[in-house]
Amino acid sequence: METTVFNPIQIHLLKMFERKKDEKDLLELQEVLSNYYAQKLNDHLNELWDAGILDQKRLDEIGEIDLHEFMRNSK
Repeated sequence: METTVFNPIQIHLLKMFERKKDEKDLLELQEVLSNYYAQKLNDHLNELWDAGILDQKRLDEIGEIDLHEFMRNSK
């Protein structure tokens, strides 16, 4: 039998939300986490843009990639 090992972030979140059982709370938490990671991604993309690593040409190239196919081939 395999044992699941939680990392410190997972343990903290489990302890923090052990009393939250309402579906509304879950939806609010999902939205907060989605917004948090969307902002982190946006900040990183801005850094890449400012550094000249990402530009409109590269965005256009990325937009033409079938990401499902790309992920299947990268495994």
